[in-house]
Amino acid sequence: MADHDVIVIGAGFTGLTAATDLMAAGLDVIVVEARNRVGGRVESEYLSNGTRIDTGGQFLCRDMTHLLETAERHGAHTVFSYVDGEQSYRPAIPHEQGDAIWDGLEQLRERMRSVDLTDPAFTGLTVGQWIDRQTDMSSDVTASFRRLVKGLWCRAPEDVALAYLVSNDRRITNIYPELEMFLGDTMHALADRLAAGLGDRLRLSAPATSITIMEDEVEVDIEGRALTAGHVIIAVPPVMARRIEISPPLPAELERALAAWEPGCAIKLQIGYRTPFWRNKGLSGSVMWSDPQGIYACDASHDDYFGIVVFLGGPLASDWHKRPQGELANFVTSELGATLGGSGHEPVSVCIRDWVNDAWSDGAYSDVITDLEATDAEAVLLEGLPRLRFACSELSPSFPGYIEGAIVAGKQAARSIPRRRE
Repeated sequence: MADHDVIVIGAGFTGLTAATDLMAAGLDVIVVEARNRVGGRVESEYLSNGTRIDTGGQFLCRDMTHLLETAERHGAHTVFSYVDGEQSYRPAIPHEQGDAIWDGLEQLRERMRSVDLTDPAFTGLTVGQWIDRQTDMSSDVTASFRRLVKGLWCRAPEDVALAYLVSNDRRITNIYPELEMFLGDTMHALADRLAAGLGDRLRLSAPATSITIMEDEVEVDIEGRALTAGHVIIAVPPVMARRIEISPPLPAELERALAAWEPGCAIKLQIGYRTPFWRNKGLSGSVMWSDPQGIYACDASHDDYFGIVVFLGGPLASDWHKRPQGELANFVTSELGATLGGSGHEPVSVCIRDWVNDAWSDGAYSDVITDLEATDAEAVLLEGLPRLRFACSELSPSFPGYIEGAIVAGKQAARSIPRRRE
């Protein structure tokens, strides 16, 4: 007889949600997590003054109803991001020009979403190749679209399969800005509260190294110790899932589906200041760079913490990953000083979280499909096997790549597990 009904591998929001729902349904569940903490690509750090800041996933908006419900249920309070004042551009451009580029970008994004993927003209294209075909759009707009891909999907457009991005972006349906809110006591604290509900069902520093699928149960090896269950949910990104040895070998279509993905490249910085000096100049703290591509900043202040969060994505993040973090801090604060004012050179705290080649996620914010022929990779992974399910934000039917998507994926995985027969 198996040790448990379900083993969940991974204690990010997908795994935590799946386990919570399965336990509520009366199943015997255990969660194993390779890291010494929960949250996956959501994590936090304490500054020297005791302020806790998110170094991973952080933001949400009113369209992300499952995440909002989870936050409310666990007593987390939301903070609206500061957006009053003017947007800044680097290098500086007139605001009218910036607005026109943004309007064109939205039109081009909607054009991409409406692509008919059954049309052979779009078969086997990268996003970069598709952008090159949009010759009726100004070079400012197409360059801005390239920046969007690098900043949001954290890969070069030349890497990303068009079919994947079309499908992915169609599922990102927010009306409110995706950086509309964050949690005052951090998103990671919410993950901790979810984990607390699992009690001794959660095991940290317990990486799953291999899975053996048998006729009536599945065995998971946790660094030499075997656990068995009727079902296993692999709640980690596809790139990490394929590192787990599975026997007998997965069917060829599942192997191909796992191999189709590559990790995003992202670095996040939280730059703290004594005061929100940019507001005195009528600036929102939001900065959009046209050069270099793949960097964005916005105000992340709350309570007594005054700060700017800076995101680097795609090739820019990959390049900076190879250089000393002190150089990156100097570069970013110099850029903020030049854009927002002289005090930008004088931070009181700098926190850098480099997610490139992370040991247990290999990247952020999301894995992306780079195999141009893998048009069914997501569907194949979602189908899984009778006793083995794959679940992660990447595969979510809504908001893939976001925390909201992770929660939806966890709920979907939990529903796929048969309930006990009394």
